[in-house]
Amino acid sequence: MATATGLAVGGNYLNQPLIDEIARHFSVSVSTAATSVTVAQFAYALGLVLFVPLGDMINRRKLAVTLFLVSAAGLLTAAVSGSFAVMMIGTAIASLFSVAAQVLVPFASELAAPGRGGAAVGTMMTGLLTGILVARAVSGMLSLVGGWKTAYWVLGALLLVMAATLWKMLPEVPAPETFSLTRVPASMGRAWMRYPKVRSRAIISALLFASVSACFATMTPLLAGPPHHLGPGVIGILGLLGVVGAFAAGPVGRMADRGLGNRTVVLGLVILAAGWASMWFATGSVVMFGIGFILTDLGLQSAHVTNMNVVYAQEPALRSRLNSLYMTMYFIGGSVGSAVAVGLWSRFAWHGVVIAALAFVAAAGIVFALERLADRRPRIASQG
Repeated sequence: MATATGLAVGGNYLNQPLIDEIARHFSVSVSTAATSVTVAQFAYALGLVLFVPLGDMINRRKLAVTLFLVSAAGLLTAAVSGSFAVMMIGTAIASLFSVAAQVLVPFASELAAPGRGGAAVGTMMTGLLTGILVARAVSGMLSLVGGWKTAYWVLGALLLVMAATLWKMLPEVPAPETFSLTRVPASMGRAWMRYPKVRSRAIISALLFASVSACFATMTPLLAGPPHHLGPGVIGILGLLGVVGAFAAGPVGRMADRGLGNRTVVLGLVILAAGWASMWFATGSVVMFGIGFILTDLGLQSAHVTNMNVVYAQEPALRSRLNSLYMTMYFIGGSVGSAVAVGLWSRFAWHGVVIAALAFVAAAGIVFALERLADRRPRIASQG
């Protein structure tokens, strides 16, 4: 399931290293070709809202396999496309249905033995994050073999194989409840209002992802410009340093199962702040950037995996809907962080981005402190 999750989400990042090649192939501008990245992100966000909540009312095995098959069809449509418009349609379909990954994550939590939900979520997140990081590098390598379409052919075929594998391996688990799809929005709204920890953990993770997204949005102009003058290949290799954070997701999940979830969130906040402190000096040192990049991703995953586990524990019958709410907020946070960073880069360069990223981390810390304070009030009242 972790492998399937990585493959599904990785498809959303295939096009990022291939923008120049796609632009040349279809005789469009680079900026026009780059809209495929925006389309993929928007389609994925839409899929989080439309399809992920269905996991609470439809057989998850059938839902996941169906989403994998349609996502594979989108990738293969892009692979056979003869025009940029058809390629964009294929990209949109593939990304819209790639939220199969977010159906599998809460499903894994449900299938886990009692007290092992955090470890299951951690394993799933390791697969998902590794897929994102590796997809960029592998798609570039495959393009050297047979052009930019090769990556789409390969991943489309892999998703078909994975759909068959999931159909064979996943157990049949009845849907927690069955009701009209028209009731889903109201149900999600009630869940958002009913569970304060869903709100607080979603906001915390959104702020932390905003911080890390600020780095993703501006690391290329930082490293490609003076004094570093690094090429895209080296920048891509530096991006793979995030694998360290990805493989930390498993141990973090196990810590959450031992009741250490709040400590891992605090640890994540501290590590993320330390990472940005290191990256303050990235304008003069690639090494300091590399250290900071590892720390920021590690800090994010320490909090993210724990927060997901807390959200799922609020109401097991609502796991898919709660996951949809949580991940939608997470995605919004990333978009805001990227937009803020790009705006600050043009006026204040890298140090302006660092200050904004640290402000996002500080805001997340405040939200967490307020949650902890709210948790203590009932105990203080009962003691009084």
